Amino acid sequence: MLKLVLLSLVLSAYSVAAEFPAPATDLPATGPVATAVFAGGCFWGVEAVFDNVKGVRQAVSGYAGGAQSTARYDVVETGRTGHAESVKVTYDPSLISYGKLLQIYFSVAHDPTQLNRQGPDDGTQYRSAIFYLNDDQKRVAEAYIQQLNDAKIFKHKIVTQVTPLPNGFFPAEEYHQRFLERNPGNPYIVYNDLPKLRRLKQQFPDLWTGK
Repeated sequence: MLKLVLLSLVLSAYSVAAEFPAPATDLPATGPVATAVFAGGCFWGVEAVFDNVKGVRQAVSGYAGGAQSTARYDVVETGRTGHAESVKVTYDPSLISYGKLLQIYFSVAHDPTQLNRQGPDDGTQYRSAIFYLNDDQKRVAEAYIQQLNDAKIFKHKIVTQVTPLPNGFFPAEEYHQRFLERNPGNPYIVYNDLPKLRRLKQQFPDLWTGK
């Protein structure tokens, strides 16, 4: 019974309209490779989602928003470093657009209406944030948030920060990389992250790689 209750809570956190709209504003396909950085709670699940998206070459768990000297898990978890657990997504713009990545980020990867927390995790290190790398990414991200809020896709207002990447992205410790893939039976993964992969497969079957 407890397992069913926990799973129900996870699924209810993503209460959205049946049709989740694609961004009305997007970036054109330019160049063979591009990068995006997203934060949305524990990086294990966010990384796993993007690692199973067609067109994504690599998804890496790490830290963004703080200094290199404090980019260590034991320090970041104090919530006093300015870092957020984040994922660096390297992708092929000819196969998937930045806007489509945003659509997956908002609809599947996390709940963008939770302030400084995500599911069972609490603290600014678990905040929802888009770290843009250029003005075009900023423009598209802000326009999409406005589009989703105007359409009242979520029950509550989106609290996702759209902020520059101040000091760079710092990869997390090796044991955090591909954590879901290597630990599918971990209770945290089962209750919080495997449902994200199921939603990805259901909502974006044409982009699902099932790696």
